[in-house]
Amino acid sequence: MLLKTFGWSFAVTALGLVAAIFYGGWTAFGIVAILSIMEISLSFDNAVVNAGILKKMNAFWQKIFLTIGILIAVFGMRLVFPVVIVAISAQLGPIEAVDLALTDKDRYQELVTDAHPSIAAFGGMFLLMIFLDFIFEDRDIKWLAWLERPLAKLGKVDMLSVCIALIVLLVSAITFGAHADKAETVLLAGIAGLITYMIVGGLSGYFEDKLEEEEEREHEAEEEAARTGKPKSAVKLAGKAAFFMFLYLEVLDASFSFDGVIGAFAITNDIVLMALGLGIGAMYVRSLTVYLVRQGTLDDYVYLEHGAHYAIGALAVILLVTIQYEIHEIITGLVGVALIGWSFFSSVRRNKRLAAAGGDGEGGETEAVSTA
Repeated sequence: MLLKTFGWSFAVTALGLVAAIFYGGWTAFGIVAILSIMEISLSFDNAVVNAGILKKMNAFWQKIFLTIGILIAVFGMRLVFPVVIVAISAQLGPIEAVDLALTDKDRYQELVTDAHPSIAAFGGMFLLMIFLDFIFEDRDIKWLAWLERPLAKLGKVDMLSVCIALIVLLVSAITFGAHADKAETVLLAGIAGLITYMIVGGLSGYFEDKLEEEEEREHEAEEEAARTGKPKSAVKLAGKAAFFMFLYLEVLDASFSFDGVIGAFAITNDIVLMALGLGIGAMYVRSLTVYLVRQGTLDDYVYLEHGAHYAIGALAVILLVTIQYEIHEIITGLVGVALIGWSFFSSVRRNKRLAAAGGDGEGGETEAVSTA
């Protein structure tokens, strides 16, 4: 099972490291290895959240996520995205931007750094909306019940998450953005991130709801067919629902990758080494996502998804703060790992307690064991 799920990741790792040696010797090998580890540590919470969405898809779309999705993640976000940012900020054509990335690496890094406020605002707002929509939803299983119960009650107010996100964006633009003379840029990029979330997330949720309705009708049709012998109709909307969930996953992955791409410049400004290292890391995140789904890890450790969403909230805040202040990638990674580790051990304690009590925890386990 492990080799089947991570086989391609192992193969890509070997090829990437060999390519690094041929490209720049053992120094390049070390840089690619460091970038790979950094990307995996920064994106573990991404894998947990992705798994919560991916488990709703069938095997076909899971395979699409691992094939086409990884091409988008590696070549789109880790290679093309930084070049596009440079092309837009420097008003260059794509060929000139690629030439700049390969021949004048210091200037290329400078242009990407200059574009960081807009990148951070877009990604920060997208991730913040994911976090807010999660904590304002009333759930049967609660991790930090003392916090999540009152937030769930507040969540009954329509559009509360959007209002809070806009307030956070306004404050960020006035404080962090104004300091960098980019308040307008931060506002526009943040609004773009908010709109992207609402469009992609809204369409995904809409088609998911439609799919559930069709599945209910399908079930009723099966019962009717069993009684009358008439042929039953097929579910038609699974493709649309899966497609928009896939699109949502890709935008989510893009938002998670912002800090990794920007942070990679602290290690190297060579676009080839960045693409190799971050691409290897992205491959492991993809494989880990599928592994969590197939092993049913999120069902066994029910607080993991909570911890990942709290890590998303922390990452959103960190991205917005980095508009003005530099925060080391190690801190970003450790915050995510700490929150997920905390939620994992809380899940283990919960499972032990339920096993001792002879229960399964279904239907409303709300005790926040992590606060004990």
